Amino acid sequence: MHRPVLLVVAHGSRDPRHAATVHALVRRVRSLRPGLRVETGFLDFNLPSVERVLESLAAEGVRDVVALPLLLTRAFHAKADIPAVLAQAPPRLRIRQAEVLGPSPLLLTALERRLYEAGLTPADKSSTGVVLASAGSTDPEAIAVIADIAREWRHTGWCAVRPAFASASLPRTEQAVRELRAAGCARVAVAPYVLAPGFLPDRIARGAAEADVLADVLGPSPEVARVLLERYAAACAPVAAAIGA
Repeated sequence: MHRPVLLVVAHGSRDPRHAATVHALVRRVRSLRPGLRVETGFLDFNLPSVERVLESLAAEGVRDVVALPLLLTRAFHAKADIPAVLAQAPPRLRIRQAEVLGPSPLLLTALERRLYEAGLTPADKSSTGVVLASAGSTDPEAIAVIADIAREWRHTGWCAVRPAFASASLPRTEQAVRELRAAGCARVAVAPYVLAPGFLPDRIARGAAEADVLADVLGPSPEVARVLLERYAAACAPVAAAIGA
């Protein structure tokens, strides 16, 4: 049985750093699973478009595709935009949409990796408050997930963890930084819960001006690449089980 092609569906951005980061992440995924074909398509701003990649795969004779949203929460893009694009794919393709990346324990590991790379150590956890800074959403489900992640992460030993949002929701990063200072945290760090650089991550960075530490975006960290492969495997599992039945 041929394994389905993994199509990573990225949002796209006018900021060239976004596409560069997506491609770096996809290269890491390929390095972890050399026999797996991985393609990349963008919803907007960048090429190739998702539509063009699907047309090209169909023209090659590919039958099975797993479309994996490069998103951390299940908000509008995962619920509406991506299904609408996939519905317009060539009819010969069998497409399964994988789940979004978050939440996942591996993503918490990636967040801590970025904080340690920015200068913190595990010994700093109990005295450091962390702002979990996400892009933001108008979707209540997505906002609730970020709050849940912050609560879960707090239980791993940090002084405190507060969620913040770059758009659509409150508090903003700078407000959460001040709240942690007022709560008595000796040190405040900002951990961007975003995959790639761009307009909203830059807003997070500006909001971190009064913090002691600003971590990098998650980007092509090995943990993120592993989550992609986990979501791909989960999307493939029902088909494999049906064939084996």
